[in-house]
Amino acid sequence: MKLQLSDLLAGGGTVLADGATGTQMFKLGLGDGAPPETWNDTLPGNVTLVHQQYIDAGAQIILTNTFGGTTFRLKLHDLQDRSAELNEKGAAIAKKAADAADHPVFVAGSIGPTGEILKPMGDMSYEEAVESFAIQAKGLHDGGADLFWIETMSDLDEVKAAVEGIRQVSDRPICATMSFDTNGRTMMGVTPQNAARTMHEWDIFAFGANCGNGFEEIEMVVQLMHQAVPEANIIVKSNAGMPQWIDNELKYDGTPQAMADYAQRVRALGASIIGGCCGSAPEHILEMRKALDADSSDLVVEARGIKVEDGPAAVAAAGGRRRRRRAR
Repeated sequence: MKLQLSDLLAGGGTVLADGATGTQMFKLGLGDGAPPETWNDTLPGNVTLVHQQYIDAGAQIILTNTFGGTTFRLKLHDLQDRSAELNEKGAAIAKKAADAADHPVFVAGSIGPTGEILKPMGDMSYEEAVESFAIQAKGLHDGGADLFWIETMSDLDEVKAAVEGIRQVSDRPICATMSFDTNGRTMMGVTPQNAARTMHEWDIFAFGANCGNGFEEIEMVVQLMHQAVPEANIIVKSNAGMPQWIDNELKYDGTPQAMADYAQRVRALGASIIGGCCGSAPEHILEMRKALDADSSDLVVEARGIKVEDGPAAVAAAGGRRRRRRAR
């Protein structure tokens, strides 16, 4: 019987996801503003290299190079008619790399936001969103994705549209993460607690947060989600610290060791699937792998009484504070 992701999470296990895809592609020469998804067709070797670097670092989940693979995003480059094709190729590339790994690796079909706003605030209808997500999901399914990974969402209705679109074409597991980057809420005002309870009701396999404003804020989100739905599989993929402009280049200040410490903290706060987002690289994932494999039974995270209104400072003071048990 084929190993399932749920098998790795059984009994309180922790699964390591990969880091940023775009960050690595820029290092390989992807032009600013260019759609990464075209590399699934024109430069599959580069896409494979990114996946392989994360697999070698110890990642157990790799996300496909399809974040902007909806018809809405691809339309910006007159590629909307190639959505299914580019998604299928992206999933197939990741699947080939995963199948050759020396440890179990699951392929998550990355589905990012459309970039549009749903009616009545915007111009996109719910039905149009569902159709676009279904086209993308069909490509990912046909390419061999083991599960679907809705990410960086700010609107629960758009998450719902993505879930509906996926379920029209596939019965594989669904994960979803939202970006809480506006005082502990998403851009559309969704709180971590509301997001967790709502997505739990939709029978999503795992849900959580990605991107955001650094470690402290996303740690607060993890804690609040875990408190809201203690039995859920919580995902967290933090940026590698905060971005800074250095020599006309955007760089993140989170070192591999800082990401390793974050990995241990969020695990203690209730996360079971942990990875990196913007600015993170294979060297960050490698140190996170080491940290998660190390014995951290003596690590205590004091996390209680935190609310969104309290802000990240409260997490730094309570939820994010660590101490070591005294040796007995």
